[in-house]
Amino acid sequence: MKSLQVGQAQQDSDGSDKVSDKSIVVPNKFIAIADSFKGEHSWFIAPQIPTDFSIQVQETTYNVHKYPLISKCGYIGRLEIQPLISNSGNVLNLENFPGGSETFETILKFCYGLPIDFSPDNIAALRCASEFLEMTEELEDGNLISKSEAFLTFVVLSSWKDTITVLKSSENLSPWAENLQIVRRCCDSIAWKASKDELTSEDAAPNQESWWFNDVAAFRIDHFMRIISAIRAKGTKPETIGKCIMQYAKRWLPGMEVELEGLRGYGHEKCNLQFSIFSGKKKESSGNSKEQRTIIESLISIIPPQQDAVSCKFMLQLLKMAMMYSVSPALTTDLEKRVSLVLEDAEVSDLLIPRYQNGDQGKTVICMTNSSEECTMLDIDVVQRIVEYFLMHEQQQIQQQQKTRKFNISRLLDNYLAEIARDPNLSITKFQVFAELLPENTRSYDDGLYRAIDTYLKTQPSLTEHDRKRLCKIMNCEKLSLDACLHAAQNERLPLRTVVQVLFSEQVKMRAAMHEKEPAQIGIQSEQEENQTSATMDIKALKAELENVKSQMVELQNDYCELQQEYEKLSNKPKNSSGWSLNWRKIKNSLHTKPAGVEIGDRQDAPKSPNTILRRLNPRRRLSMS
Repeated sequence: MKSLQVGQAQQDSDGSDKVSDKSIVVPNKFIAIADSFKGEHSWFIAPQIPTDFSIQVQETTYNVHKYPLISKCGYIGRLEIQPLISNSGNVLNLENFPGGSETFETILKFCYGLPIDFSPDNIAALRCASEFLEMTEELEDGNLISKSEAFLTFVVLSSWKDTITVLKSSENLSPWAENLQIVRRCCDSIAWKASKDELTSEDAAPNQESWWFNDVAAFRIDHFMRIISAIRAKGTKPETIGKCIMQYAKRWLPGMEVELEGLRGYGHEKCNLQFSIFSGKKKESSGNSKEQRTIIESLISIIPPQQDAVSCKFMLQLLKMAMMYSVSPALTTDLEKRVSLVLEDAEVSDLLIPRYQNGDQGKTVICMTNSSEECTMLDIDVVQRIVEYFLMHEQQQIQQQQKTRKFNISRLLDNYLAEIARDPNLSITKFQVFAELLPENTRSYDDGLYRAIDTYLKTQPSLTEHDRKRLCKIMNCEKLSLDACLHAAQNERLPLRTVVQVLFSEQVKMRAAMHEKEPAQIGIQSEQEENQTSATMDIKALKAELENVKSQMVELQNDYCELQQEYEKLSNKPKNSSGWSLNWRKIKNSLHTKPAGVEIGDRQDAPKSPNTILRRLNPRRRLSMS
């Protein structure tokens, strides 16, 4: 047995060649001590037996001995018998070799009987390369296929970290890693460990993000989809899958969290309107744009069908990205329908979807207009489609549930309508169509709609009187709160007819309040609820005072009866009869006055109250009114 030094050529600081410092023991019949390595892109052994075979992998040429490779590699053995290869002067080029030259060097060591180290970093490449070279047990017991397969199955797949490493290394081994089921087995192992973790940690921290999200989010999209499919097959909750998808999008789609905080950059000249978003990056290449589009399409397709799997905000963010990268219309439509199912959870800022066009220098130009066509800054059509899908879905729901959800949506859409009304390019037809999307009975009040109309009138000061009347017909003046009526009555932008209707509605509300008629509206604003509560308390207080007056009248009637009895006793006395009769008539007249005696008593020329007379007649008597 002799020692062989194997490695690539290196140079000392003085420029002379030297061999690597690896020294191993190999069979004497194959090789002797190697004493030199030559060439920048060559790898060969200089033993006592000359090399008789050359193999090229990528940019490196390997001068080796034929027999050690043929004895273990069936692929090389089959090619060696061909006349082109049998001539030692020719080179065998291994194109698309799995793992490249680094992996082939490891296989060369194995073929020469040198020990090699298996690790999670190289096992996938060695397994694919051994399959490429057909290193089967038929040629030699304990060949590389069986050894690499055993390490992969019994060592790697039992460890989460090692499995992640192997699957990550498999991304550059297509299609061999797929055909050898390396990707599938890794995905199944990850899914099994992830689903087991969910069961063990559900009671301890149900709302905490799982520790494995970041590891799974590191893979490219095709492997990520395979993992998600495997996790779903294990019965993992849709909410967990949805959180993992959102984590992946956060990592690979950095533009997801860019939001429009209201509309800015408005001008009065429609032909010069322009609005931009700065992404903070250089202009993406077409290849990167294609990759982003693939990621978006894949994420849309794997979102669980359950409504609470992902948030409405996330789906609207994904919809913005889908429109930015021109995702297929079928997937965009599917996402719009998904958003419509949870539309009541949306906010106005989520619905501000720009009208995207490609720009330069890392910008995305939302809209540039010309005088011949209408072009709004925001894509109102997509929001309109979402609302229409919502209404179609609501028709299939229970009536009571439908009524409640529509009230929530009406508030959202009125606020959105007020936002887009600031766009000077928004036509009155588009505004009217969007405002009339919801049936009239879904709005409990029209304050939000009035605010949107007033904003549009302020943005469009040149509207004709006809257009102003047409716009105000959308609004029901009877559904305006008292504050809105007060504002509208003094609004010079409204047509005269609308102002008259508002004044009439205000009078009706005041008359109804005087007659103790409570409004029949549902879901009114907090200010209206406070006003109604205050009015109810006042009515109760008045009723209490009325009951108190009634009780006092009863006591007064009792005093009247006692006084009448005393009068009968005194009537038998002849003295001062005329004076008493005169006083009694005054008392009797005052007792027969109306219950509003308090008002009469306030007048200086009014007669004395009965209590005053009673105090004069009987000072010891307990007063019945305080």
